[in-house]
Amino acid sequence: MFDKREDQAAGLRRLFRRAPPQVVALYACGRHRSHNAVLAAHRIAGHAERVLILDEAEGEVGLATALQQTPGPDLLQLLDGRTTLADVLQPAPGLMGRVSAVAAALALPLLDDARRACLVEALRILHRHATFVLVHADCETAAEPSPFVGAAPCRLLVAEASASGATEAYRTIKALAAAGAGSVHVAVCRARSRDDAARFFSSLEALVRRHVGLPLAWVGEAERDDLAAALSRPDTAASTRAAGAAFMRRIEAMSRIKPSLSA
Repeated sequence: MFDKREDQAAGLRRLFRRAPPQVVALYACGRHRSHNAVLAAHRIAGHAERVLILDEAEGEVGLATALQQTPGPDLLQLLDGRTTLADVLQPAPGLMGRVSAVAAALALPLLDDARRACLVEALRILHRHATFVLVHADCETAAEPSPFVGAAPCRLLVAEASASGATEAYRTIKALAAAGAGSVHVAVCRARSRDDAARFFSSLEALVRRHVGLPLAWVGEAERDDLAAALSRPDTAASTRAAGAAFMRRIEAMSRIKPSLSA
């Protein structure tokens, strides 16, 4: 997709100006968490076409293995002057591709203005090719969201209908609430039936309502329902293209907040 020889700024100028993509922070839980996240991405891609995954989860929690990819270079490596967007974007069947952003998510608040501007510009180029951007994060980091997750207007939790899935889903929702999330959208996967999926969500919703108080929004079964349509409803924060455009502005603003140093 990207010519390695072309100047990135020139490439940006030549790109057709499209509407900004919808952006969602994606969490998945259960015994098969990485495969559950990939399942949701493919289901969204079946309707939204060009889905880009910004993968800031590390190791086994990351999506490289589930997508049959090598970990690949990190988005941050664009700053070395030798790595290009064509190097960091790993194509995947049915998706626009995956970009590893583990180091970029950690480093963004620490970069100087010039390097931060370079990274933000690279994200803009990627976004212009996508109709949906999924910022995939580790559930264990939900209480301390990165600038990428913090800038996403919507959070989608893919919960496996299992004991471990229920436990991890509740723990993740509690952490998201502590981090200031206003609501969480939930898709259920690996349920034995549609009724089983509905019962799982109802039980989770009741538990969260009683102990956390964070609203949950049902988007359906990952295997059977149109997740893209559910996330595009007017009552969904990710539904407007304006929200997608705001994602980049939020990243720029949040990345300028330097971490405080304890005495």
